[in-house]
Amino acid sequence: MSVVGFDVGFQSCYVAVARAGGIETVANEYSDRCTPSFVSFGPRNRSIGAAAKSQVVTNCKNTVQGFKRFHGRAFSDPYVQAAKSSLVFDLAQMPTGTTGIKVMYMEEEKVFSIEQVTAMLLTKLKETAEAALKKPVADCVISVPSFFTDAERRSVMDAAQIAGLNCLRLMNDTTAVALAYGIYKQDLPAPEEKPRTVVFVDVGHAGYQVSVCAFNKGKLKVLGSAFDPELGGKDFDEVLVKYFCEEFAQKYKLDVRSKPRALVRLYQECEKLKKLMSANSSDLPLNIECFMNDIDVSGTLNRLFEEFCAELLAKVEAPLRSIMEQTRLKKEDIYAVEIMGGASRTPAIKDRISKFFGKELSTTLNADEAVARGCALQCAILSPAFKVREFSITEVVPYPISLKWTSAADEVFPKNHAAPFSKVLTFYRREPFSLEAYYNNPKELPYPDPTIGQFTIQKVVPQPSGESSKVKVKVRVNVHGVFSVSSASLVEVVKSAEGEEPMEMDTPAKEDENKMQVDQEVQKAQGDDQKEHADKKSDTEDMEVCELHLHTNTKYTAFQQIQMHLKKRNDAKNYVEEYVYEMRDKLQGVLENFVSEAVNSFSLKLEDTENWLYEEGEDQQKQVYIDKLVELKKLGEPIQNRYTEAEERPKALDELVRQIHQYTKVVEAYKAKDELYDHLDELEMMKVEKQVNETMTWMNNKKNLQSKQSLSQDPVVKAQEIQAKTKVQTSFSILVIHMWSLQGRRRQPNRMALLTDRRVQRPKRASQRRAKPPQKPQRPSFLKWTSTKFARPSSASAPASCMPQSSDKKKKKRT
Repeated sequence: MSVVGFDVGFQSCYVAVARAGGIETVANEYSDRCTPSFVSFGPRNRSIGAAAKSQVVTNCKNTVQGFKRFHGRAFSDPYVQAAKSSLVFDLAQMPTGTTGIKVMYMEEEKVFSIEQVTAMLLTKLKETAEAALKKPVADCVISVPSFFTDAERRSVMDAAQIAGLNCLRLMNDTTAVALAYGIYKQDLPAPEEKPRTVVFVDVGHAGYQVSVCAFNKGKLKVLGSAFDPELGGKDFDEVLVKYFCEEFAQKYKLDVRSKPRALVRLYQECEKLKKLMSANSSDLPLNIECFMNDIDVSGTLNRLFEEFCAELLAKVEAPLRSIMEQTRLKKEDIYAVEIMGGASRTPAIKDRISKFFGKELSTTLNADEAVARGCALQCAILSPAFKVREFSITEVVPYPISLKWTSAADEVFPKNHAAPFSKVLTFYRREPFSLEAYYNNPKELPYPDPTIGQFTIQKVVPQPSGESSKVKVKVRVNVHGVFSVSSASLVEVVKSAEGEEPMEMDTPAKEDENKMQVDQEVQKAQGDDQKEHADKKSDTEDMEVCELHLHTNTKYTAFQQIQMHLKKRNDAKNYVEEYVYEMRDKLQGVLENFVSEAVNSFSLKLEDTENWLYEEGEDQQKQVYIDKLVELKKLGEPIQNRYTEAEERPKALDELVRQIHQYTKVVEAYKAKDELYDHLDELEMMKVEKQVNETMTWMNNKKNLQSKQSLSQDPVVKAQEIQAKTKVQTSFSILVIHMWSLQGRRRQPNRMALLTDRRVQRPKRASQRRAKPPQKPQRPSFLKWTSTKFARPSSASAPASCMPQSSDKKKKKRT
């Protein structure tokens, strides 16, 4: 069973696996542990990761990135409409009302949902993990931002399902980092002691997250979380792009935003410049050749650009203040402040975080890979195939959740409530009813619609007396952070046969009241009720719960078939490419002496195929690649076979020579009257000798002919023929000698061992032979058995019938 953690980021992804007793971040086919979150669509193929990022300029309209922020959002969402203007690719509305991405794929205009595009990226990450582990991957843990809502989390779960992954848990980014931080600590306080409080700050490319965690030995508890989804590295890129667009407009009279390809190139260069400014305080140049209209542009910038980002930098402290207020902690209570994320390397951000807490920032974790490693650790904890140190994790609910029904509403899970968690609500109803779950604080919600979903409780009927029935509804926030009504049951209280005590009933006036209890409290209350009313019986009947969410799970069977078709086509193309590179290297190495001048055109054929793969053969059907591979193998396999024969033929000849020498020695020993073989028949040994001579003649003839052949010519005799000859020689000789041995006058247990041994064993000398014990006399019919020995009875006492007779015929019978 595989253990994999996926960190699916806004700009890049990381894959971590558990193997060899530890957690390792694996590299992709480019030997890079970072896989870009890009998907590019072409006329006949699709590229993902680094290959897609390389096409972001040449195929900008059909190369998508940054689609993570559109999970679970409707096309009419104000956030989606505002983001459309800054995107190079096009967005479209799906039939379900959600956001889709419109591209030209397979020479047709197609609209893919966000779940489908994310599934493509997850499939690529899955293949990377399978290549590293050398086995299939199914179970995994995927990271999500802590500010993701219910609809966004369900969207990610759908994407994992489309990719064929079994997501064991959706884990918040900061919680994954906290797990990677705490599970290796050996000096954590004991469970009964005061916990160690650590702040984790994650400044990524598209989001800013802060969480406070309390650590005890074997225990991690998230105390609270705060975030700003509109602050990240991409916002600083936007400032740089805006600055240079204005500069180039004044300096070169260029409207950069009117050309998508030029805008994409500017974004790439500004991102590089931002990283350089994080490590250098001097003036840094920006040069782009043939930027627009064959014009080369250039500019310079230094850390003074922080003045342009003053508004963004001012937003850094707000989540920090919020998290301290939520947890009611003082700065003195903070043990350490760990930072991670790509944008956390920006000096201005680090300075403001450090000044707020009044202490140096800690960077003990890998800023890029910590999330993926934490997800892999969580997957190992959940997997039965790995034994991991016991470490419990308690998450929090990021937004307060309430339930609403006909005439009332109540908060079920307040902000920062522990998760996963279940609660039981008690209602008194006479008929089916609906519950609506929603976030009750829309101001802090980065999502326009606070509604989570509607849940209908069915099969509710009144009691036989006409009063309202007692309905228990179990609500839960699961390990994925998703809210659901997990079950509902109708409790029918039946009076005992004796009927001494009346049942307690609620009046109809209290029909709309509800009582909320935690599972443990419910069980305790039921236990007390059973003690007080021992003569009452309670019957529980399960009822159906119909769920209606804003985001629905859709089956993408056709999409999965397209995925499989593309994979087979790409595999066929890769086989051709691998064969070209493999044979080209071998022709200059081990196969160099096995290529004839007439077949030297094979090298030219390989070179032509390589050029074809990157030109006309870039986008072809699967069968075209299969035919191309067959054509190449017709020329390459004879060369490969000559090399294989040259390697295997000497080994086969050595084995044949060994067999010939072995049976030649047996024949010589027989002719020398060796008593080990004197039981063999002379005629049969002549057959063995004849067979040995014929085999030797055949072998010498073939060796002489082969010695006249060059390595570039087909061999006269193949290893398979020599092995067959060896088998015939061995089988014939063993059969003849063994069959005659079974009919021989003397049977020696070690005779066959002598035949199969490499050296013919000589009989021991007379002085070394063991003396044979005297044989016991056979018991004649006229002897009788005594306790110590055979005794011949006297002639007087023996009966006439037992006396030896003088007839020769009788003696012969006795003998």
